[in-house]
Amino acid sequence: MTPTTVLVVDDEPAFRDALELALRKEGFLVHTAHDGEHAVETFDTIHPDIVLLDVMLPRMSGIDVCRHIRSIDDTPVIMVSAKSEEIDAVVALEVGADDYITKPYRLRELIARIRTILRRAGAANSGAEQIVDLLVGPLRLDRERHEVRLNETIVDLPLKEFQLLAELMQHAGYVVTRDDLINRVWGYDYIGDTKTLDVHVKRLRAKIETDPGDPKLITTIRGLGYKMMP
Repeated sequence: MTPTTVLVVDDEPAFRDALELALRKEGFLVHTAHDGEHAVETFDTIHPDIVLLDVMLPRMSGIDVCRHIRSIDDTPVIMVSAKSEEIDAVVALEVGADDYITKPYRLRELIARIRTILRRAGAANSGAEQIVDLLVGPLRLDRERHEVRLNETIVDLPLKEFQLLAELMQHAGYVVTRDDLINRVWGYDYIGDTKTLDVHVKRLRAKIETDPGDPKLITTIRGLGYKMMP
């Protein structure tokens, strides 16, 4: 079996080396990068299975590196930072990161998050899903082609937003609780922050709603979750 490839991006040599050693012991194939531009070059060369990406980097920020990755594909990205302000996590998730963790953290927790995200990505790409087209109002979602159309215009969605929209469309007209959405999209063993869901809903609304500030397709049911209006 080919080992999972991890790209670790951090400008602190001691931290980068220690994390590389720990991940290798867990069976991962590890590549490292010491700044943002090096990260982009390495990513484009090796196409890793997952990226651990520090927010604060020289030459090019982690946020911009994440934008670059998202412009290419849906490779899972976990943002890592010494900062703990909520705005940093929100920005990281808005540009397409799958998860966000702050230093210092427990190594076991980080590895658990890595494995959870990889499992979800693998399941999404396994071809096991039998339902193909979903139609709700002006939206058509084709799971086989991983394609969403809004009034026949293709809407580009990364993996998590696509999965989230699929869940809401499949249950159109019914409230889907926050817990159910997190379990179905991120997995039952997800241990990240629940605000990840809200950030992804916000990004999704920005792409499919006429007025994201007054959403008509995806409505918030306070205290419960979200509902796709049929």
